[in-house]
Amino acid sequence: MNLEQWLSHCESLHSKNIEMGLERVRLVGAALELSFKCPVFTVAGTNGKGSTCAMLESILEESGYKTGVYTSPHLFDFRERCRIGRVIASAEQFVHHFERVEKARGDVSLTYFEFTTLVIMDLMACSNLDVAILEVGLGGRLDAVNIVDADCAIITSIDIDHTEYLGPDRESIAREKAGIMRAGRPVVISDPVPPNSLIKWAEEVGAQIWLIGRDFNFMGDKQQWSFVAKGKRRAGLAYPALRGANQLFNACAVLAALEAMRDRLAVTAQGIRNGFSMVTLPGRFQIIAGQPTLILDVAHNPHAVSALFENLDSMGFFPCTHAVFGAMADKDIKAIMSKMSPLVTHWYFCDLPTPRAVKALELERIWIESISRSKGVVSPPAKTQVCTGPVQALEQALANANPADRIVVFGSFYTVGGVLEHGIPRLNAPHLQAPVTQAKPLGGNLKLG
Repeated sequence: MNLEQWLSHCESLHSKNIEMGLERVRLVGAALELSFKCPVFTVAGTNGKGSTCAMLESILEESGYKTGVYTSPHLFDFRERCRIGRVIASAEQFVHHFERVEKARGDVSLTYFEFTTLVIMDLMACSNLDVAILEVGLGGRLDAVNIVDADCAIITSIDIDHTEYLGPDRESIAREKAGIMRAGRPVVISDPVPPNSLIKWAEEVGAQIWLIGRDFNFMGDKQQWSFVAKGKRRAGLAYPALRGANQLFNACAVLAALEAMRDRLAVTAQGIRNGFSMVTLPGRFQIIAGQPTLILDVAHNPHAVSALFENLDSMGFFPCTHAVFGAMADKDIKAIMSKMSPLVTHWYFCDLPTPRAVKALELERIWIESISRSKGVVSPPAKTQVCTGPVQALEQALANANPADRIVVFGSFYTVGGVLEHGIPRLNAPHLQAPVTQAKPLGGNLKLG
């Protein structure tokens, strides 16, 4: 079978999309004799995991190490989930390891995520790596990557998400994420207000705690920033190429993790400088210059959308903000809309190609209902349109936008992935040709390339 056939096969194996627990994954991992002969970083958290993995990968590569990275979900190509030496794995590589996992599992039923996680970890374990970086998909304690013992755990910001699996509050969610910690090994916690359960479990299990604000920290001005950790100081650092004020917390955690692992993975000052300056990760406050300006962000919960709001608010003046929005049904849609509404002048609600998504018509209904309740009026202050998909929503936004406006695409990996599937959109809204006193708003053209 080819890669697409294997992925279809995985979707048919289990009756549930998600089944928490490690027993079945451990059985198949043992049959594969899955093990890493290199240091392993495991990254958990609600937001910032992908950015943290990307910065860690970039610095280590620039310091001369061969890295393997597992991250999920993908934007538009499954192969994005595995990078070896910064290059996504080939379909042929994947197929070989799908065959290995299928043979090893026997009659064990695996979910799509469990099967593909084992495939990617097996691929990485056979790739002669110097270091492995594993991103947790959901929670931590019962996530499939947790069958591998992390040499260093990193836990990013904690917020409310996936409550049906992880619990109703930050304390219970943090306890699930704390499950990636190991006795006697470092855990770097970059949440500035960490839940008590996170610290308590680290103390109970005997992990070496690195806590931001206590064991490491950062300071900076508009030009540069400095990192301090347990007597170590790195000054004059350039800001990471990944945009957004929240990225400094992730960058700080990366340097703390590297400091905790310096006896096994020494990095150079030049590697750090180059790593931060060259790091890339699509869909994380990704700004694409054009007319109008386009911003892509996979923010899909209230905490991440709050960060998106702050980043948008600090960009400067734009006459109008057009929001392309599609989201999953298990998200707090009302809270997300409420946080973004002060900036948005026109919503473009879109369907997404998964049964887990909220229909565009339902998104519009939720928006109108929330405005009606909060303002006492039926008509919302922002305009709305319902679209069949992210690309169609982007086309509608471009048709309505002036060159000086901005368009924000957010709400889900599916939303951002939908507009990136055929390449980076190049927006070209022509300048107004008539004299200013007679000018009327014009649309533009969407080009993909």
